[in-house]
Amino acid sequence: MSSFNKKIFLLAGLLVLVGCNTMKPEQFEGTEPAFDLFGFFEGNVSAWGIFEDRFGNLRRQFTVDIDGVVDGDELTLDENFIYADGEVDRRVWKIRRTAPHKYEGRADDIVGEASGVMYGNAFNWIYEMDLQVGESTWRVKFDDWLFRQPGDVVINKATVTRWGVKIGTVTLFFKK
Repeated sequence: MSSFNKKIFLLAGLLVLVGCNTMKPEQFEGTEPAFDLFGFFEGNVSAWGIFEDRFGNLRRQFTVDIDGVVDGDELTLDENFIYADGEVDRRVWKIRRTAPHKYEGRADDIVGEASGVMYGNAFNWIYEMDLQVGESTWRVKFDDWLFRQPGDVVINKATVTRWGVKIGTVTLFFKK
């Protein structure tokens, strides 16, 4: 096999691996404890998180104080981030329940609209955002999976990609 053909073969293999996530929210139907997104996030919630790059190196640590307000079929999440290096940030989500199991959301730093699907104890939340990286801004995609656990805890693992290639993982633990 020529060098060129080997490169094409490796590139094709990489593209297949990037698109291999087969987990679907529907497969969690009936799992317990059931996740009520609005019920869990209404009021005060604390979170602790990390960001690991694609090589598994810990790049950032942070905490989040969240104040959630429910008004009918809309949840407003006021998230205040404090990073270990002293940086602070704020994001305000407006999340709407649009149909059974379906959600949409907006925030100032989110590109377009986020979409979510919830079944059982799992919520899958997908969105794009413009992320400041040094002097550059990168358009990245988040594929968040939140899982309700016993004891008023939610675990969130998000895969972050750019141009379809994984650049890192965010792991968060939420406590009511």
